[in-house]
Amino acid sequence: MHSPLNLSPEIKLIVSDFDGIFTDNSIYIFEDGKSAKKVSYKDLMGVSVAIKNGIKVAIISGSHAGAIDTLSEKFELAGAFQGIRNKLPVLEELLVKNGLKPSEILYMGDDVNDIECLKYAGFRVTVKSANRKVLELENLQITEAPAGDGAFREVVDALVDLKTQTAADLVQQACSAEAGSA
Repeated sequence: MHSPLNLSPEIKLIVSDFDGIFTDNSIYIFEDGKSAKKVSYKDLMGVSVAIKNGIKVAIISGSHAGAIDTLSEKFELAGAFQGIRNKLPVLEELLVKNGLKPSEILYMGDDVNDIECLKYAGFRVTVKSANRKVLELENLQITEAPAGDGAFREVVDALVDLKTQTAADLVQQACSAEAGSA
């Protein structure tokens, strides 16, 4: 499937909100008062694919979720921050820590507490079910896949495909230049 996302091979870090991106924004509340969230395996695999392809991944969530702890334990995340209401200072610190510029990051978020990070990031992506204030942002890209069902994976696949194509183009150009000088 062709992705409509317009990304850059220069993106080195994907920072994402959790609820509304990795989940469908639903929460299961059980009779004993405990709760759970459903996460798509597609998106978990997206984290793995990103990291295996040299793309760092971080999560900044306004809530607390055991699933984020599990992700952090399973994968080598660039960061996993929970209970963060003002996310921008955390995002700025991530950039400093990783020696990156805003143009080298992609931020995924779906609600009003993501707006400042979306504006700050060089690339901003959301889902169709995002809050209307998020959907009004300029230069915002929207995944075809819904929240909690492959939206994060769609971004990763598009970025990995782009990086792979860019590398293949560079090899082709090098070979053509070498053949021309022979």
